[in-house]
Amino acid sequence: MQRHRCAPRADWRAKVEAIGLTYHSHDEGPYWDESACYEFTAAEIAALETAARDLHFLCIDAAEAVIERGWWDRLGIPAAAVPAITRSWERDDFSLYGRFDFAFDGRGAPKLLEYNADTPTALVEAAVAQWFWLQETQPGADQFNSIHERLIEAWRRWAGSTIHFSGVREHPEDEQTVLYLRDTCEQAGVATRSVFIDDLGWDARHRMFVDRDGVGVTHAFKLYPWEWLWAEEFAPHLAHDAVRWIEPTWKMLLSNKGLLPILWELFPGHPNLLPSFETTAPLGACYVRKPKLSREGANVALFEGGVAIEETDGAYGDEAPVFQAMAELPDFNGHRPVCGVWVVDHEPAGLGLREDTRRITGNLSRFVPHFFR
Repeated sequence: MQRHRCAPRADWRAKVEAIGLTYHSHDEGPYWDESACYEFTAAEIAALETAARDLHFLCIDAAEAVIERGWWDRLGIPAAAVPAITRSWERDDFSLYGRFDFAFDGRGAPKLLEYNADTPTALVEAAVAQWFWLQETQPGADQFNSIHERLIEAWRRWAGSTIHFSGVREHPEDEQTVLYLRDTCEQAGVATRSVFIDDLGWDARHRMFVDRDGVGVTHAFKLYPWEWLWAEEFAPHLAHDAVRWIEPTWKMLLSNKGLLPILWELFPGHPNLLPSFETTAPLGACYVRKPKLSREGANVALFEGGVAIEETDGAYGDEAPVFQAMAELPDFNGHRPVCGVWVVDHEPAGLGLREDTRRITGNLSRFVPHFFR
């Protein structure tokens, strides 16, 4: 695993905007950063792919344990959601995608930091932008990236249905992510419609959700966290199972960092897991504190000697946190990457890297392309 400095393409902004990456920059600089790239060996890519495949099914085993043993409180699952989660699990409702975040230096085993299993982003960057970058800059190399093709194939099972695509207004990354996924769905030959989350209505007479035009919502992709849906005014109607949601209700179990201690409890010593607990006692004075439901590195704190050495703010953390052993990210002259391995339809499908000079990867951390030989 190597980090290379690169000369950005002269017209890189126009090129990434043309494929939907309109949020390539922010006030502090570029978010999409092709002034660097990472090179892997085929063996290193295989290690990431194997880790993601193994951990995905371990997470499913852990979710089954939560259901069978009634560990709902350990994940802070609201009581109103439990019957819907159980029914969704028993139906084996379709799951489209997720993203594992690993600490990996190319030498030791990839170590799981968290599983973004409900509303993962950085998808346009991983699936499309870095692929076009590869074709132009590294034509003789390969890339761990079959995300686009696997998404289209996964959608094909819904031929004959109409899927509503839903997110929030005025959030460029979310809007482009939803648009991209809707495009892959249409490429699979499936009809689609659009509806914002706050435009969802409940038709009491027909006991169904409807969009602004009164069209019934029977299948819906939502880029909106399940815990937020259960806090909406229409939440009581979620229990009617009137919609087949993507991601499904059972993914609440996998997208919750409360699953990390359960994974360690069920599979202690697994080479891809970090020791994780619901108290700090087993970890001593060095650990990472994470809210069960935070996103984009918000409200995370690193402790050494019992003192917080780095901490991020945010709007999360009302629920009890979890505590995880410290995983040192590889340091390339001050740049620390996290390897995000995408899972599509239960199979590993690609890799995206985010890097930062800080030890906590956040929403402004740069996306850097990769290749392997």
